[in-house]
Amino acid sequence: MLAEKEPLTAEEMVALNREYTFFSWSVQAAANPIPMAKAEGVYFWDANGKRYLDFSSQLMNVNIGHQHPKVVKAIQEQAGKLAFAHPGMATEPRGRLGQKIAEVAPGDLKKTFFCLGGAEANENAVKMARFYTGRHKILSRYRSYHGATHGAIALTGDYRRLPVEPAMPGAVHFLDPYCYRCPFGWTRETCHRECIAHVEEIIQYEGPEHIAAIIMEGVTGSNGLIVPPDDYWPRIREICDRHGILLISDEVMSGWGRTGQWFAVDNWGVVPDIITTAKGLTAGYVPLGAVIVREKLAEYFENRMLWCGLTYSGHPLACAAGLATIEVYERDGLLDNARVVGAYLGERLEAIKARHASVGDVRYIGLFSALEIVKSKRTKQPIDPLLETGKYLRSHGLFTFLFHNILFIVPPLCITIAQIDEGLAIIEEALQITDQMSED
Repeated sequence: MLAEKEPLTAEEMVALNREYTFFSWSVQAAANPIPMAKAEGVYFWDANGKRYLDFSSQLMNVNIGHQHPKVVKAIQEQAGKLAFAHPGMATEPRGRLGQKIAEVAPGDLKKTFFCLGGAEANENAVKMARFYTGRHKILSRYRSYHGATHGAIALTGDYRRLPVEPAMPGAVHFLDPYCYRCPFGWTRETCHRECIAHVEEIIQYEGPEHIAAIIMEGVTGSNGLIVPPDDYWPRIREICDRHGILLISDEVMSGWGRTGQWFAVDNWGVVPDIITTAKGLTAGYVPLGAVIVREKLAEYFENRMLWCGLTYSGHPLACAAGLATIEVYERDGLLDNARVVGAYLGERLEAIKARHASVGDVRYIGLFSALEIVKSKRTKQPIDPLLETGKYLRSHGLFTFLFHNILFIVPPLCITIAQIDEGLAIIEEALQITDQMSED
């Protein structure tokens, strides 16, 4: 019998991970990972016993909180019955999850193709859109992230696309509804919605007869948490309908209660032709992605080959976890909590913006929020990167996502107002560092 191994110390854990594994989006020598050992609810602990408040739900995916017993039990029970099935098999968790997704998805979005994550979901959505329309171009925004695989990185508009080009052909980018830094030079008071007219102009330049789909994040996530004007999604829907272009909502990050609705597009009453999603579908407990399509697309493939396939499509463990996770959203009232606590968080963020010279803008919808940190509220010059701020937050037990000059607050949806206050107190202390850099 093999002897049980002693748990690794924090130092051993980091050393072993550093020596034998790669860390994503990192210069490997600079990687400084937290040796994470356990987690519960909105907290996790490192191997030395230090507790962290998780203000970014790890990577905006642990929406139900860590180690929810119902989901853990569902995974354990499914593993005991059937751990894997050929993707051509029908299984109970796969069927039940597909049915449940159809119940909560908007409009007539009904049928789901399962994959392993958001990038795979977006790539398969592109394939379906191209099959259905017979067109090849896909439009997406510059301030976007749709995944890092060959096709998904082509859709991605941000800086992570550039080092790996050339990627999938046919991707065309357009500008964003970034009201704080309007690329067209307007303010919220003078806005003419050039961000929408611009899309129509790009369509004309590219030829609407060549464009299969427009893909957009429901709410832009890691590129600054950009909440669009209320008429943005409905008007893009109208443009797509006019030109026979499919509309794809990437709800990988903004879906599953994050904005206080099942999907971000639900906030504006829009029914996209395809929803891509992952992350909160299982709250990250098991990898799972999904492409959800309207009935017209489902019917198209009834008598035509669907040229999409993956070894782990419809994985029983993942589907069991997804079904249990959706039940947690419903039974624990997490969408309601996201709206109520999110409204409180929004009020607190506006007050923080008023108090701190370095907070140029705050953006929030549900429990999806961020602060934009600047040297001057007048010039909006960013403080980038937020190195000292990040060090302070980590040393004081707050874990959150920092992107250039954006500080994200995206906690699990089970968070309480008291826990929001706990985290914001640490953030306000950290903002004293950036306030000292203010030029106003």
